[in-house]
Amino acid sequence: MPTPHEAEKQHTGPEEADRPPSMSSHDAAPPGPPSRNPCCLCWCCCCSCSWNQERQRAWQATRESKLQPLPSCEVCTPPSPEEVQSWAQSFDKLMHSPTGRSVFRAFLRTEYSEENMLFWLACEELKAEANQHVVDEKARLIYEDYVSILSPKEVSLDSRVREGINRKMQEPSAHTFDDAQLQIYTLMHRDSYPRFLSSPTYQALLLRGAPQSSSEA
Repeated sequence: MPTPHEAEKQHTGPEEADRPPSMSSHDAAPPGPPSRNPCCLCWCCCCSCSWNQERQRAWQATRESKLQPLPSCEVCTPPSPEEVQSWAQSFDKLMHSPTGRSVFRAFLRTEYSEENMLFWLACEELKAEANQHVVDEKARLIYEDYVSILSPKEVSLDSRVREGINRKMQEPSAHTFDDAQLQIYTLMHRDSYPRFLSSPTYQALLLRGAPQSSSEA
């Protein structure tokens, strides 16, 4: 039978007597700041990571670029009355005229669809390029500017055409966007062109070239 002194040692225990008191839940060290989740590099805009913030700033800069003046290569001398009248004969005649493209592009800008003309012009420029290194770079820029869903200047393409572009972008060529260019050309022809012909812009050009009546002479 243990003596009272031994019983006391068994109750406290030398190890427990020397052990520092355990921390309670109230005394626990405060947790450190939550670690940042690594950027997911996702293709959506739902997360607030720094990568997407950079993309947002890039998008804003691209939006502002749409307010820049038209390139000088598409700003031409005033068209003749005969040329203006020819634009109403067919969409092809309008698009084959540098002045016609410039006037039509200005009209598209008022409808917030200028990216259709910009995309078509970029494809024309790509098809005229022979240097493969330049083709690769221009194709990448066209994709980022007009095909990517992240771009504010994304053009309206169906899924079949998009899938075809994604396959061709593995080895870009001067004709990577031919199907997409035709689709946007058709869209402008059927959708924007009829409104352009009845727009105040085009009607004013027609009146400017109309012969003066004898009463106005």
